[in-house]
Amino acid sequence: MSLISISNLTFAYDGSYDNIFTDVSFQIDTDWKLGFCGRNGRGKTTFLKLLMGQYEYSGKISASVEFEYFPFAVANPSQNTLDILTAIAPDAFHWQIQKELSKLSVSENVLYRPFSTMSNGEQTKTLLAGIFLRENSFLLIDEPTNHLDMAAREMVAQYLNGKNGFIVVSHDRTFLDECIDHVLSINKSNIEIQSGNFSSWWHNKQMQDEYEMAQNERLRKEISHLEAAARRTAKWSDKAERSKIGIDPNKVDNKKGYAPKQAAKSKKMMARSKAIQDRQQSSIEEKSKLLKNIETSDTLKLRPLAYHTSRLLFIENLSVAYDGQNVFRDMTFSIHQGERVALVGGNGCGKSSLIRLICGDDIPYSGTAMLGSRLIISYVPQDASFLMGDLNEYAVEQQIDETLFKTILSKLDLSQTQFDKDMRDYSAGQKKKVLIARSLCEQAHLYIWDEPLNYIDVLSRMQIEELILTYKPTLLFVEHDRAFCRNIATTTIEYKK
Repeated sequence: MSLISISNLTFAYDGSYDNIFTDVSFQIDTDWKLGFCGRNGRGKTTFLKLLMGQYEYSGKISASVEFEYFPFAVANPSQNTLDILTAIAPDAFHWQIQKELSKLSVSENVLYRPFSTMSNGEQTKTLLAGIFLRENSFLLIDEPTNHLDMAAREMVAQYLNGKNGFIVVSHDRTFLDECIDHVLSINKSNIEIQSGNFSSWWHNKQMQDEYEMAQNERLRKEISHLEAAARRTAKWSDKAERSKIGIDPNKVDNKKGYAPKQAAKSKKMMARSKAIQDRQQSSIEEKSKLLKNIETSDTLKLRPLAYHTSRLLFIENLSVAYDGQNVFRDMTFSIHQGERVALVGGNGCGKSSLIRLICGDDIPYSGTAMLGSRLIISYVPQDASFLMGDLNEYAVEQQIDETLFKTILSKLDLSQTQFDKDMRDYSAGQKKKVLIARSLCEQAHLYIWDEPLNYIDVLSRMQIEELILTYKPTLLFVEHDRAFCRNIATTTIEYKK
């Protein structure tokens, strides 16, 4: 056991006026299994890269272990997988590699295939196995679940639960509950560490937020009273100042135009008033500092269109094949108004192919796929990397209301400072929020979302869940977040080959 110590860490990107971190200090035990939580754009990936020494910063980071970052960059994917793993962990024996892969249900046969021939999920599991074979390393695992289906997420969570000495960034609540024993969270005004899993951290956070809300209400009242007292003091001071002006033929020195005794009294009252005002203002500012750490999740709205019949979509004996190979076959289901249908299956089983077919892409198929006439669909694709340009241009291009669009993004915690940036500089989570906000601006009969939550932070996921449960749109979606599917889906369609 050893400690990773962070002392007075301060960092800002070149050209930015705002610090990502300011005088941050805490310690991490290298035996911990840390889950790293926080809103998109708060600096989770930045912090991992600071640990890796990729940016200059002020303060101090000290550790007796080597940091290893995941996802590991594979320079030549055409190499055999065994060669790549040997390069990652040169001291590992062949049997150790086989053992790690078996824990993740990865066949030994992949070792003798080019790395590029594996699926994204297989690549993720293989690289995790390799990086855990490195000795004296503390692993920085950045969003490993984005390419994993439900079964693979459960398997990787069990695998990580058997390890220690890592930080994992993930927004999948169930995944974190299954593999961590501490939570490192970036809040609005600080960074904190708690023992436990995500659920215990979330329960504690809700309790803390309730306490802080009560405290904030009390502080707001105190501030209001102080401000009222400050106004009364200022009024009293002004009245005293005005009282020294005027002519009294019995008491006034007409050369100077004021009563000397009254002027001295007024001066004393003014000094006292100024001191009281300064104390009141200082107290107001000090109490206002305590009102800054509650995470707010504003309510989102949606305007789904009602359709003229109950059934919107009918699929019967639908099969899709590429180059003679079945992607899926004999699928039959229908979607009725108000249903929320989850498409569930492993990676590569054809979920995205079905969605693209429904959305009008030229996908070869057999069987029946019938959409209601004049059915309006709002589609969120899986990939958001294509986004570029500014938000104003995007709103015009997509024919959506710019004010509503930006309001939704603000509620999803995209700061005003991001509005003027090119979207290509957004984080992956911020780009996905752009696509979701665009869909929420659209009035549609059917919303089709393909893995909408990839890279989206936990609080935003909960906002979206609340939105769907409140407005009950007709929704067809693919999502590997088990908690989201469990809370949202009214119907589940499982794939078969």
